[in-house]
Amino acid sequence: MSRKIPKQEYEKTLSFRLSRWLNGENDTFVGKVEMQPQKEPHEDDSIVMNRKKERKQRMERIYDLANNWEVSGFEKLYKIFSAFFCLFIVAMLLIAVSYLPSYGHAENPVNNEVAERYIESGLQETGAVNIVTGMILDYRAFDTLGESHVLFIATCTVLILLRKDKKKDEKGNDIEVSDRIYEPKNDVILQTAARVLVPPIIIFGIYVILGGHLGPGGGFSGGAVIGAGLILYLNAFGFRKTERFFTGKTYKVLSVCALGCYCLAKSYSFYTGANHIESMIPLGRPGAILSSGLILILNICVGIVVAGTMYTFYVMFRKGDY
Repeated sequence: MSRKIPKQEYEKTLSFRLSRWLNGENDTFVGKVEMQPQKEPHEDDSIVMNRKKERKQRMERIYDLANNWEVSGFEKLYKIFSAFFCLFIVAMLLIAVSYLPSYGHAENPVNNEVAERYIESGLQETGAVNIVTGMILDYRAFDTLGESHVLFIATCTVLILLRKDKKKDEKGNDIEVSDRIYEPKNDVILQTAARVLVPPIIIFGIYVILGGHLGPGGGFSGGAVIGAGLILYLNAFGFRKTERFFTGKTYKVLSVCALGCYCLAKSYSFYTGANHIESMIPLGRPGAILSSGLILILNICVGIVVAGTMYTFYVMFRKGDY
């Protein structure tokens, strides 16, 4: 039977030191190493000034445009290349202009058969009663496709330039900033007028788009009307209610789908027309709502892009984080 020893004697034994070492309680450096609090580093003002002066001299030597032959050579080459490029563009434009017919010539576009073809054969070839719509979305549909892409690219550019990062709290959650700080809140007159006017505006915009091949209108004008209706609703009720049915994600999906549908539809028309293949899509009866082949679908695609672009421009210039 082991005898009980005092605590002071037990702390001197090998087993006690071994148990502390195994448990990580024994610091071998305590009492054996001289420990002093670290002093705050301090440099003389002359040393700091010398360091700044050396850094300035080093930067001047690196970016010395007068003596750095690499930078100066690149600038000279850039200027020479820019001058030659401008001269090349001017020469190409002058050559193109030299091939244009002179004023009053019989081969001028004003006097040739293009306008006559649009007027006399437009209804038969496109099925659109509106000659302008038939010209824009059939004869010159490639130009309209480019215009729609220009609108989409312009919107992307505005998103890049005006976008603001959302503020986050300590937990990493987004902090919602009120978008109506500088506006009258719950303006009864504005909200009542919006409730009355927005539905007819949207319906009228849809009517203008769907009837673009039958009369004045089309995707550009109808999309502008719908975009104005969305902006009016936003001013009256704010982003919280508007984003229940139209958000940034909604615009992106609709724009990509509309442009993709436009590309597929006109690619089919370009392929059949270039290879003199009869199109499988009927033109329908002139004057009917379901007529003019693909023009109705193209009008809808253009209207979606224009409406979303107008609304997105307004939102980005108003608050940025869209």
